[in-house]
Amino acid sequence: MERWIALTLLTITWWLSAVDFAAAHHVLGRPAYSLNENSNTPPSLQAEVRIGDYLVTYMVFPAFPRPDKPGRISLYATRFDDGTPFRGEVVFKARADTWLSWLGIAGKPRILGTQPPDDNVYRQGYHFHDAGDYIISAEFEADGEPYVLEFPLRIGDPAAIGPLGLAVGAVLIVLVSVSIIQRRRSMTGKIRGARENKEQSS
Repeated sequence: MERWIALTLLTITWWLSAVDFAAAHHVLGRPAYSLNENSNTPPSLQAEVRIGDYLVTYMVFPAFPRPDKPGRISLYATRFDDGTPFRGEVVFKARADTWLSWLGIAGKPRILGTQPPDDNVYRQGYHFHDAGDYIISAEFEADGEPYVLEFPLRIGDPAAIGPLGLAVGAVLIVLVSVSIIQRRRSMTGKIRGARENKEQSS
């Protein structure tokens, strides 16, 4: 049992250290704090998603979004069947991504803006005062059907201990507690056995 607990602790520790390492950011040649929405650098987030009849591509700039620093979202939507660009308006919203939102209790979203197409690209600026995790949503309507795209945005450095770290920490505490309780029971059993043997021999 003790070997199993030790192996589990070692595996969780190794896995957690790998997760923390993967969360690090580094750009050669330029400090992250000097980047802004006009920097010629890769976006912090880029993806292509199919939503209904549309293929939506979005990018978030700068590479490392910071509190009190301006940023920009670029979005491009085309019909999946023939590649025709969407030409209506797109409404961009943001809300905080907290533990309550994981429980289905989402905060009230803030409207960032409503954007018309600019050479078939929708560009929306953003400016967050507080560091944290946010959910950005882009909403539009085509052929009478509503379309909603949501994606996460991290402002500032990742928290030292995120939800995953807290969960792993809780598991470690439970495993250590079980190990201590079992040792105490084992020691108590040995002491009782020694006393009984002593009493029987006397």
